[in-house]
Amino acid sequence: MRSTGKLGAVALLLLVFGAGLACATPPRASEVLNEARAEAAAQHKNIFFTFNASWCGPCHRLEMFVNAPQIAPLLQKYFVFAKLNVAEEHGEHPELENPGAEKLLVALGGENTGIPFIFFLDADGNKLADSNRPVEGKTRFANVGYPDTPEEIAWFMAMLKKGAPGMTDEERRMVDGKLRLAGRIR
Repeated sequence: MRSTGKLGAVALLLLVFGAGLACATPPRASEVLNEARAEAAAQHKNIFFTFNASWCGPCHRLEMFVNAPQIAPLLQKYFVFAKLNVAEEHGEHPELENPGAEKLLVALGGENTGIPFIFFLDADGNKLADSNRPVEGKTRFANVGYPDTPEEIAWFMAMLKKGAPGMTDEERRMVDGKLRLAGRIR
């Protein structure tokens, strides 16, 4: 009987602690960036920094791609990953938005671009490349988001050359091929 009471108390503590974690405010954008910069400096890598939203289908596709078994280890050789949630007011979970994320997105040059938005940064936080692709005949850029058209994939591959200059041609072909298989290109 006594152990049942202890188990109940433990279960109650876990429930309260778990509820507290579920309600916790996401980290500030500056904290996420500073942590990524420190990790990138320590590992001599650059930062693969994305702005996403929980309701965003292309954001989920990008996350699945970078975490795919054949792609994740390859990208992890060159990048530390960091992500922030923005525009959560358009979905069902505004509490998931990282405080300061919208402001940082704008400061880095991703204003009015859509999501996912990708930046490759060096360990000091300097921008090496972003997913704003120039469009011939237009003054505005087009965010490639999750790259799944020939033009978007070409831009993402150009970004990789800037963000991961040590990536081999074979590794680039692997990324390009997987994007083409996963995208609308057959």
